[in-house]
Amino acid sequence: MTKADIVDEIAKATGLTKIETKAVVDGVFSSIINAIATGKRIELRGFGVFKHKSRKPRMARNPKTGDLVPLEKRYVPVFKPSPEFLSKVNEAMKISSGNED
Repeated sequence: MTKADIVDEIAKATGLTKIETKAVVDGVFSSIINAIATGKRIELRGFGVFKHKSRKPRMARNPKTGDLVPLEKRYVPVFKPSPEFLSKVNEAMKISSGNED
């Protein structure tokens, strides 16, 4: 599913135009990115938590040449889904794969 697909679904469900919906979706994504970039944590109840984690500096290996490459300390965004989100996905996958117990 792409951002355009999300915009289409929201536009159909809300009656907003695609242009209005795209502006809202872009605003939400931008707000999440800006919050994470400034070290804030975003908790959306029933959906999950967006935050950042730090990765320690380490030596990595270039797979093409085999040379060692130093990686500096860095920060990566992470998402932890809520229990409700996990449950819904798990149930939907069981039904779609036909593996109901």
